[in-house]
Amino acid sequence: MFTLFFSPNACSLASHIALAESGLPYQLRRVNFAKDEQRSPDYLKHNPNGRVPALVTDKGTLIESPAILAFIAQAAPEAKLAPLDDAFEFARMQGFNSYIASTVHVAYAHKRRGYRWAEKPESLEDMAAKMPRNMGDSFAVIENDLFEGPYVLGENYSVADCYLFTMADWLGGAGVDINAFPKVAEHYRRLRQRPAVQRALETEKEAAAA
Repeated sequence: MFTLFFSPNACSLASHIALAESGLPYQLRRVNFAKDEQRSPDYLKHNPNGRVPALVTDKGTLIESPAILAFIAQAAPEAKLAPLDDAFEFARMQGFNSYIASTVHVAYAHKRRGYRWAEKPESLEDMAAKMPRNMGDSFAVIENDLFEGPYVLGENYSVADCYLFTMADWLGGAGVDINAFPKVAEHYRRLRQRPAVQRALETEKEAAAA
């Protein structure tokens, strides 16, 4: 039994969806950011960065979305959530997930988490003001260069699609119109119809309302 530490509407949604797709046994533990639980000694034992996700396994705890997503895919090969028999395609999936983690997510964080990089009010304001443009630029790269279609890697669904869905779900809150990226928008609408995605979204909606 795996345990996923998550927070509603956070990047941990990608790992949540992947678990729901995988058929692996898992349980969820909410980290309530409003109560500062991410900074509690109990949670910091799992993730010293005080962020989500964290996935507890029988061998220890994994952190960082690309690593967790790859692990889930490899732990459930029958679910076919990654091109496990093709080293190049697997690396291509990891490259996409790394781009999401290192570029797209970081661009988004510049609005609400600017204090990680700067302290002066004018610096924080400048980062926040530029965030929509940076998000748009990042998604333009996905739309035009990284997304093969109909899924990230082409015909086969993978954990990269879980991650792209999660980031695309943030575009409205970032002040970016998803319809400016037709392939991404169509992908987002299609994934919302998947039963595993619907289950994960409903569970997180209930957790947020609790």
